Amino acid sequence: MENFVVSARKYRPADFKSVVGQQHITTTLQNAIKNNHLAQAFLFCGPRGVGKTTCARILAKTINCEDLQADFEACGKCESCVSFQNNSSFNIYELDAASNNSVDDIRNLVDQVRYAPQKGQYKVYIIDEVHMLSNQAFNAFLKTLEEPPKYAIFILATTEKHKIIPTILSRCQIFDFNRIQIKDISNHLQQIAQKEKVDYEEEALRLIATKADGALRDALSMFDLIVTYSAGKKVTYHETIGNLHILDYDYYFKVVDALVTENLSQVLLIFDEILKKGFDGHNFIVGLCEHFRDLLVAKDAATIELIEVSESAKERYLQQTEATSASFLLSALNIANYCDIHYKTSKNQRLHVELALMKMAKLPQAFRLSMVVAADAKKKA
Repeated sequence: MENFVVSARKYRPADFKSVVGQQHITTTLQNAIKNNHLAQAFLFCGPRGVGKTTCARILAKTINCEDLQADFEACGKCESCVSFQNNSSFNIYELDAASNNSVDDIRNLVDQVRYAPQKGQYKVYIIDEVHMLSNQAFNAFLKTLEEPPKYAIFILATTEKHKIIPTILSRCQIFDFNRIQIKDISNHLQQIAQKEKVDYEEEALRLIATKADGALRDALSMFDLIVTYSAGKKVTYHETIGNLHILDYDYYFKVVDALVTENLSQVLLIFDEILKKGFDGHNFIVGLCEHFRDLLVAKDAATIELIEVSESAKERYLQQTEATSASFLLSALNIANYCDIHYKTSKNQRLHVELALMKMAKLPQAFRLSMVVAADAKKKA
């Protein structure tokens, strides 16, 4: 039986053009290679799973390529590229600072820097999770980082830039990686699904992209989970919300419909159903806040693109926003936000959420009363 390779490894980008959502980084690195303006120390910062180590490896592979392409991408066929792809290149040294963070580990690395590459132009040292180095290790690294041999290039990667001492920061060219946009992750998942011949629903892939919170690696792991569950047949929306334990947004539409019609009993029954399915009250109220926000955004054609959902879901938002006033949505959002802030300090958390829902259900009545009072005041005037 053939060994299974997770998508994060199987579809790991091999060149700059295949990197997802970091065009500002890849363009700068390609221009540096093109103009021969390569710094000797780089610091790649950003959240997990956005391509820091991948870009470091692609840069290391590209600058040692023996047959650089016209678009300044590695050829992938020369001896240097092949040895890199087979993890047998002597010009690339990777160190995990999370488990090799002592002075001795850095001294060993510094000793290796003294030896020039036997073949190729550069020796590249990739240090992952560099913020885990001890202060003594940082200090032992300073002089080498400031004045390395012309053939040595250091690429430091970290998720916590603020933990790195200023003397290291001042010696590096700093690149800040972005969280990857939901649309970019969703499109990438569609391409992989097509290559793997897996049927999919766009809403399911968009949900995975949203849940990943900007980390492509997390999205690919979730995608593998859903594909495995469905025996490689189809990635559906309902299977996705079930496996990832996500509350179906259909509940939020039902809650708002009941609130607008002042059907308090229906609202409380829906909330009870949500709790019985094992969802946390806090997650529900946070999701309700996001739903109110999306309805407010849908009020204006100029901002509707800010709702990152499928076209069918967007139609539902447009229909519901027509049935709700901006005043109601703002007031309900304010109540829900207050409930969110004070949820953890509440002694009776279920009652805390239910009280917020009761207040929201009485908003239409409060608005009618205020209009009557305003009308009476106007008559008297």
